[in-house]
Order: sequence, then C-alpha cells, then structure tokens
Amino acid sequence: MFNDLSTPLTLLETRRSGRPRDLVAPGPDSGQLRRILAIAARTPDHGKLHPWRFVHVGAERRDSFAALLRSAYLAANPEAGRLELEGNERFARQAPELVVALSCPVVPHKIPLWEQQLSCGAACMNLLHAAHATGFAAGWVTGWAAYSEAVRAAFATGEHDRVAGFIFIGTPGAELEERPRPALEEVASTWDSA
Repeated sequence: MFNDLSTPLTLLETRRSGRPRDLVAPGPDSGQLRRILAIAARTPDHGKLHPWRFVHVGAERRDSFAALLRSAYLAANPEAGRLELEGNERFARQAPELVVALSCPVVPHKIPLWEQQLSCGAACMNLLHAAHATGFAAGWVTGWAAYSEAVRAAFATGEHDRVAGFIFIGTPGAELEERPRPALEEVASTWDSA
C-alpha cells in the first residue's frame, strides 16, 4: 500500500491525503489512535499552551454527529433538498475514524493568537503524518460544518474555540493520488538584503 517507510524522510515524501469518502476499514484501533493523537500533540507550542484539542467521534457516535449536521444545515438552509441532506449524512459516516480538530487559543495571552493558530495547524499536520506512519491514510477537510456556529458549539469548550477541521482516518479503498506540487522555486527563495 505504501512505499518504504523505513526512514523519516521517506515517510514525509510519501504521505498523501486520502479522500475521506474513499477511506475504508480497518481504521486504527484504540491503541493506535491514542498513539497517533499523542504524536500529534508533540508539536511546536510557544508558551506550552496546547491551543488545540482533538475530539474523537467514534462509530457509536456517528448517528449523533449525523443528526447534529442535519440540524445545523437545516437551520442555516431551511429549503435544503434531499441531495444536500444525503451529502451531509454521507459526510458524517465516511471513514472508520473521525477526529474533530479544534483551535483553542488562550485569549488574551502574551503569546499572539496567530502563533497559537499556527500551532493548531502543526498539530493537525502531525496527526496526518502519524496516521501515515501507522499504516493508514487520513484526510483533513473543512467545508460548511467547520464554520457552522451550531457545530462549533457542539465541540467547543471555550468561547474562542474554532473547528480547525475534520480528520478522517482509515485504509485507502482507492489508490492515493499524487497531487501537483509547487516547484521549489515558486515557494522558496534566498533573501537578498541589497
């Protein structure tokens, strides 16, 4: 399924996002998921604030998650059609495992909000790498639900908490695609002070 993961650089070079709809069983067991989350928490964190949280939505909670999405979507879109509602239902049930990533900044604080948000993004990326290193694939997505106040309120514990994304984890049911990557010259340069 994956290339040789014997070296850290190979691991980083071979990670691909999996489309959540294409992720199938098996997913990580409880011990593997715990390890993935522990690795995700080993992220740069100025001030040791851990301005992020991970909420596991297990298989036994997917019905409740689907009901939350339906209610939130209908509240914002009372004229929603059958296809939209079915799409939200599929979203709630895709992939064996789901982790809701939350940005939970400490506000106010001397550590700037931006640095805390960057730390959350780094924690999510660590989670993706840890899932890959464990032999699974993961897909980090947002969509309307990440910006819904009703969905945010269901997961948030603080007033500044925001949904950073939904991270679905499982085994690829389809070949993972390599997406176009930027040429290094497009994203990296040497500073010239002259």
